[in-house]
Parts: sequence; structure tokens; C-alpha cells
Amino acid sequence: MIEKLNIVKQRFDEVNDLIIQPDVISDQKRYIELNKEYKDLRALMDERERYLELTNNIEEAKEIISDGSDAEMTEMAKMQLEEAEKEVPKLEEKIRMMLVPKDPDDAKNVVMEIRAGTGGDEASIFAGDLYRMYTKYVESKGWRHNIVDYSEGTSGGFKEMIFEVSGEDVYGTMKFEAGVHRVQRVPQTETQGRVHTSAATVMVLPEAEEFDVEIDPKEVRIDYFCSSGPGGQSVNTTYSAVRLTHEPTGLVAQCQDQKSQHKNKEKAFRVLRSRLYEMELAKKQEADAAKRNSMVSSGDRSAKIRTYNYSQGRVTDHRINLTLYDLSNIINGDIQKIIDELRLVENTEKLKENSDIF
Repeated sequence: MIEKLNIVKQRFDEVNDLIIQPDVISDQKRYIELNKEYKDLRALMDERERYLELTNNIEEAKEIISDGSDAEMTEMAKMQLEEAEKEVPKLEEKIRMMLVPKDPDDAKNVVMEIRAGTGGDEASIFAGDLYRMYTKYVESKGWRHNIVDYSEGTSGGFKEMIFEVSGEDVYGTMKFEAGVHRVQRVPQTETQGRVHTSAATVMVLPEAEEFDVEIDPKEVRIDYFCSSGPGGQSVNTTYSAVRLTHEPTGLVAQCQDQKSQHKNKEKAFRVLRSRLYEMELAKKQEADAAKRNSMVSSGDRSAKIRTYNYSQGRVTDHRINLTLYDLSNIINGDIQKIIDELRLVENTEKLKENSDIF
């Protein structure tokens, strides 16, 4: 373990020198990448310090016990040895996880898209419930979110909701939510108390920086139109809403949330970049079937990743066969326990794939 950590320290020292070089500072893309790497390596260096401290404590304690001339010191050394030997395996496991190569997209912000699938009005209401669940979770993490575009359902909720989330390691956390979510409950519109099944699709796109995806402005058609829905007279009567069409791919992104046409255009370009980036990402990840299966692009019930059963108060994540009888808290934003379990499975798989590192 020390050997591996010493190699990491060499890279840390190298990055530490690089980020103060004028030619690196002037190259925005490289500077941002190196800063992210520095942050990850800094965390590993802290654990390295702790690991060295524990291994030194073990050596010192063993020497004192071996000497045995001072009974009181020997007793203290035995306690120190026992404590350190308990902590070392836990720390080694943590370091192993930290040494697994990270997905470079994990640190990115995201664009999330929730779309009502099968189930009519009830699917739109459920899409609204999912949006509320995510906004509460985002707030609990201290992240920020803002709406890009939406289309309201006829009986409440949303046919479509697109919003951005920014903070620390957002994609690395939220990527597990991508797929089809299914709800089983008696709809508000049902008079005979029958349980219906509806679905909504969640897409999680890593937000692309300008240097991740270059868009030729000549290939983008820009349309301006009046915003619909709430927002006041100035929003609904001026051509502030923006729709972008990327002609080579046919991808469309629009934003009507802001009163400013310029701000709406800026947001729409961010969404377009993210969709183009995700499209390229999908091509690269085709070999990784398990990962791609979690990014579902239709509201078909058969491609479900999670079921929310209201009559049983149950939430089941079908990817890892996890069932929790805590629906009321989960639908109110307490999804961390599900994400933790999914991340644990992913990390375990990564450890197996990278067993040669250790």
C-alpha cells in the first residue's frame, strides 16, 4: 500500500508544480483538469498521512512491547497497537476505493430531464412528484438548481421538466437516477379506487463545458417565440423564449424560463451542448452494456429501474433488488440511502475490474 501511495505522491508533487506554471494557467481546459486532479490527489495525501501515522504507531508499539521493561508503557502500547490494527484495514479499504480511476464526468454539473411516460394524466402528476423529490434532495445536499424549460400536465404535474443542477460531484451522484421510474397507486382521477401503473423517464446528462463540445453557430437554427405559462405579462408577450435546432443531428433545445432572451439563449446552448456531449458519451460507452442500460430514453414500463408502490409504502430498485418500506420519506427527497447502495455496487465492480492496481 505504501508503495502505491508513494507513486501517487510523486504525481501530486508534479501536479502541484504544474498548476502554478503560466503556460498551464493560460490553457483554461488543462488548468481546470489539473485543479480537479489536484483536489482528488490532495484527499489521497491526507489519507496517506493518516496511514503512515498508524503504521508508525504499530511499529513503535511493537518495539515497546518487545522491550517490556516498563509495565505501564507496555500496557499503553498494547492498547495503541490494538486500536491501530483495528483502524488500518478500514483505512486500506477506503484508500483502495480512492485509488480506483474516477469517471472524469463524475465531477460535472448536470442537466436533468423528466418526461411523463405511459399513464396519461397520472404519469404527468408522477413526473411532478419526481421533480419535487429531486429538488428536495438537491437542497439537502446544498446544491443549486434552476429550471430550463417545462410543459405542464392537464391535471397537474408536468409532461416535461428540464432543469440544471450545480454543485460538487453532481453527475457522480445523480447518474444513478437515469432510467424509467414506475408508480403503482390509486390516481387522483380514479373514482373506483383501482390501482394504476404509470411511468416517467428521467435522463441525467453531464453538463458539457464549452471546450468539451464545440458547436458551429452556422449549424444551429435559432427561433424566438413568446413564453407560455406563468411568468407575468412581460414574459408572455415578448419574444424571450428561445429554441435551438442543431441541424446536423436534429437535436432541439429550448428555454423559456427567463425574461431575458439572452439568458434563455445561454441556457438553451448549455442544454444543447450537454445533449451532444451525452450522445458522444453513449457511443464510447456502448461496450459497457450495464451502464448504458441505466440510461433509458423512452417511457416504456418494461425498461423500469425503480418502482414506487403507494399501497405497500414500498420502493424497489430493480437493478440491485433493493426494497425499502420508506416511501413517504423517499418521495420527499430522502434518496441518499438508495444512491449509497447503487454506488457501493458500482465501486465493488470497479475494484474487481481494477484488481491489478492492488
